[in-house]
Parts: sequence; structure tokens; C-alpha cells
Amino acid sequence: MEFDATATARRALWIGGGQWAGKSTVAVNLALRHGLTAYLYDRHDARGHDDRRIADQVRRGESPASPDPDAVWVRTDPTRMAAETLAGFARRFAWVLDDLSALVPGRRLVAEGWGLRPELVAPVVESVRQMVVLVPTAEFRAHQLTRLPRASNALAGVSDPERANRNRWKRDELVAVDAVAQAEALGVRVVEVDGSLDGEQLTDLVAEHFAAYL
Repeated sequence: MEFDATATARRALWIGGGQWAGKSTVAVNLALRHGLTAYLYDRHDARGHDDRRIADQVRRGESPASPDPDAVWVRTDPTRMAAETLAGFARRFAWVLDDLSALVPGRRLVAEGWGLRPELVAPVVESVRQMVVLVPTAEFRAHQLTRLPRASNALAGVSDPERANRNRWKRDELVAVDAVAQAEALGVRVVEVDGSLDGEQLTDLVAEHFAAYL
């Protein structure tokens, strides 16, 4: 058998979009309902990809030392933060594709995460219908920030937790806005999540979009 490093990614179903829109919930639900393999971007990015980031910095002659938390989250502005985040997604997506090259699921794989950008996924898949972008409305984002501990917890090591979180939340909003713009330009479906559907109902909606592949 000839190995095809892109086969799994090319056939995968992709869920991108904004933070706190229910991407992980939908991906896990789809996996359990339809016997798919779920790839959770944040889990890989915060663990194995962090090791790759350090190795990449060393190869490029940069110091792998952890940055000053205040410089990252407090003494900055959300526009700059969003630009830096968007600029880093392409390199991180290469690591995603490398992860997926080692997976050969019996059925399709469903990948979710905010770093799975429309402009990165579209050149890989057979059809843009294999992707959907979920973004929370402003009202639902505000609701999630008060409800989810991981969204409102103080960032470690910062001198001004409130300002740091405000910067982070605004950065996340700007990144989501850019995801919508990219999706619309490429013909990728965008779903605004306003909280009127629970996790199962939102999964139903996404499953209907992916019906031809399930």
C-alpha cells in the first residue's frame, strides 16, 4: 500500500470559527453518533504543539524562554494580539496536518478548533462543504464568558487580570470576525450561534450540513 500523508486531512470534516461557540461539543457529538474520529485542536496545540513551538524557536536561533505574561496580555492591544495570532495559525496548521497524517480512521475524521482557518482548510479538502465555521453572537459570547470558568479565569502571572482578560476576549472576537470574512470569501458555510439551540440541536444542524459525508 502506498502511503498518502494527506488522505485523512483531505477527507476530514472541519469545524472552525470563534471561541466559545460549541465547536468541541459538536465534534464530539458527531464522533459518537457516527463513529468518526474526533481531533480536538486545543488539546494538541496546548501540549504536543507547544513542544514543537519550542523546538522551532531553537532551530531558528530564538530563545525558547517563556514570554513575560504582562507583555503578552496586559501591555499590548487586542488588534496587535489578533494579528499575531492569525500570523501564527499557518505554522500551527502544518503541525495539524502532520498529526492527521498519522491517523487512518475507518471512517472520516472530524477536526475542530479556532486555528482551523477557512483559508488553510479550503486548499486541502475535496469540497468546501466539508467545513463549517461556528461563531458566537456578541450576546452569546458575553453569556459564555460569565458561564464558562475557562473563559473567565485569571491568566497566570499577570499584574492586571481584568485588563488581560478584556484584551484576550477582544482578540478572540477579532479573530472570529476574520474567520467569518475568510469563510464568506471562500464559500464556506458560517453558522451564528446565539444560544437558542442546545448542544444536541446544534449538532443536528451541523450534521445536516455534513449529511453527504456521514
